[in-house]
Amino acid sequence: MLKRHLRRALQDMRSNRMLSLVTISTFALSILIVSSAMLFFVNMGDIMDGWRQGIRVMAYLQEGLNATDRSTLKVRMESLYGVQQADFVPKAQALERLRTQMGRQTSILDNLDSNPLPDAFEIQMIAASQSWDKVEQLATALEKLEGVSEVEYGQRWIKRIINIFNLFQLTGTVMGALFFMAAVFIVGNTVRLVLYSRREEVEIMRLVGATEQFILAPFYFQSLIQAALGGIIGLAALFMMYMLIQSRITTDMATAFFQPRFLSPLTLLGIVGCGMLVGWLGCHLSVKQYVKA
Repeated sequence: MLKRHLRRALQDMRSNRMLSLVTISTFALSILIVSSAMLFFVNMGDIMDGWRQGIRVMAYLQEGLNATDRSTLKVRMESLYGVQQADFVPKAQALERLRTQMGRQTSILDNLDSNPLPDAFEIQMIAASQSWDKVEQLATALEKLEGVSEVEYGQRWIKRIINIFNLFQLTGTVMGALFFMAAVFIVGNTVRLVLYSRREEVEIMRLVGATEQFILAPFYFQSLIQAALGGIIGLAALFMMYMLIQSRITTDMATAFFQPRFLSPLTLLGIVGCGMLVGWLGCHLSVKQYVKA
């Protein structure tokens, strides 16, 4: 019986190639958009986790502090909640670090009359306290200490990344919802057109005693097959895009705490399964309307 339903579903797809192609293409595009957003969220989450693991808070000091003042300030910093260690970084050492980071562009610094960098404390946080809210609380507490002129922890670019992340999340959700609604609509119309094209055959099958389940089962199979094919095509396109982007990422660009990764096999199966559920829903709504009519 199952074999008969599958064969009939495939025959309907061949007989209505254009409708099937439009349905499969809609599913593929929907899956591609949703899975692209998911892939972005997965890798952005890895980036944020890596940032939290390598977080560094710099407290820049006011001019004129002596060794005793710095020692007192160090004790007060290390007594704050979430601080594991505070290391003093003299401005001469900071300038050398800057020269190392700039590489071939160090010639820009050769014309400086004096060192423009201030003394600072580099603060390492306890792993359990390395969250965005805890970092902001610590920065606020550090800024209140006497002798600290400014606190830097990359807040500007982190906020920009978070805003971009939220924008992509909203856009991906809206686009995914719209395309899945379109998929339900197109599947429903495809099934409805096939049903009306075979209405005489359906009526004959009813007259000879065929059940509704026997008559309509091939249409459900057809929708599931179209959704599965669209899902596989969409994920294959996503994988090719991922490989293309990954091939352009050099080892210098990939940091020690972040390596791009693709969606897990379980996630891929879940995406295809959700697509098939959407296909079944579109078919069910169309069949329900047809039976009522």
